[in-house]
Amino acid sequence: MARIDVIMPQMGESIAEGTVSKWLKKVGDVIKRDEPIFEISTDKVDAEIPSPSAGRLAEILVGEGSTVAVQTVVARIETDVAAAVPASVPTSVPTSAPAAAPVPAAAPVGAAAKSPVGNGNGASFEERVRTKSSPLVRKIAAEHGIELTSVSGSGIAGRVTKRDIESLLANRATKPPVVGRPAVSHVAAEGPLPVAWPGDVVEPMTKMRALISDHMVLSRRTSAHVTSVFEVDLTRIAKIRAKKRAEFEAASGQRLSYLPFIIKSTVDGLRQFPALNASVAGTDVIYRKQYNIGIAVALDWGLIVPVIKHADELSLVGITRQLNDLANRARSKRLKPEEVEEGTFTITNPGVFGSLMGTPIINQPQVAIMGIGAIEKRPKVIEGPDGEDTIAIRTCAYFSLSFDHRLIDGAVADEFLAFVKKQLETFPEASL
Repeated sequence: MARIDVIMPQMGESIAEGTVSKWLKKVGDVIKRDEPIFEISTDKVDAEIPSPSAGRLAEILVGEGSTVAVQTVVARIETDVAAAVPASVPTSVPTSAPAAAPVPAAAPVGAAAKSPVGNGNGASFEERVRTKSSPLVRKIAAEHGIELTSVSGSGIAGRVTKRDIESLLANRATKPPVVGRPAVSHVAAEGPLPVAWPGDVVEPMTKMRALISDHMVLSRRTSAHVTSVFEVDLTRIAKIRAKKRAEFEAASGQRLSYLPFIIKSTVDGLRQFPALNASVAGTDVIYRKQYNIGIAVALDWGLIVPVIKHADELSLVGITRQLNDLANRARSKRLKPEEVEEGTFTITNPGVFGSLMGTPIINQPQVAIMGIGAIEKRPKVIEGPDGEDTIAIRTCAYFSLSFDHRLIDGAVADEFLAFVKKQLETFPEASL
């Protein structure tokens, strides 16, 4: 009998661990090669993991909700499908393995104990594990003069993760100097935890929800958030869509929405106002020369932001293709880690749910995010050809821009929004 190990995959260079969020097959199931057998959550994506071989699922070693390092064996497949599943193998998927439960012998923690990690200079096992963090973590730590051995890691066996480093840097940046008063404890600063009342239901956050929580709190602590709102007249875009939609969709095979027009106009605005396409690194400003537009996609189980890379090099058709493809694969858990990385500016579209406007939180380490409210027809006062004011029905939406006041002043943010507004209200039909 031959058995194949199923491992926690490396979903990108910066990914050190993943969480088994759901088993799609149970022990004893016959599976095909490349058929999805379990779902994972990382700090970048949710993804379905295909089977490396055809056969029968013989063992499940890591339960749902458990977080393990990449390369950990999470299951085994019996390639001889005619062979009986051993009686000792559990017939149901473990669903509530605690984080502190013993890991299988094949897991990297046990392996590390036999094969010390590090330079053998007498450092403790815990210190050696911390310094074995991903290349990205080591790079960030080196840039900011952080000794990884001094950081308490939240990863497997105390490994320092990217989130640990980001939290440490955020605390450094936002921690006020103590002037003649004692430091306030973490618990006192955030208040006591609420307690469940009789009849309440208590459920742990999913991996994705916990990560969203971390990222949102980190962003509010890092950036000085300010929001401006403009009303944009999209009547011209609506007319262009109505006139060209059938022809466009027949030629490209893509559904044409308002969003590609907005993305293209936004990229033009970022070229004119480079501070919006930047990042703050301590007292330095990194002006990005790539225009990578993140598009927030709402999922039934959370939120994810796939990125349209080099959007400045794409036509309206190219933007539409990438937008639709990324959104569809986000909803079917088929995004690659690199497709949610390296965004330079983010657009979120809560208007599809009816929201008129919002104040979105900046997607770190970016410095601005634009929210699109509901696109709807409204009565507006406009000036007619003879100079007289008239009431007309116009297709409008509110555009909100949350920006980091550490770098961007209100005047610059408003000039950017005014530019995007003008681009959309005068959009050339020939661009389609």
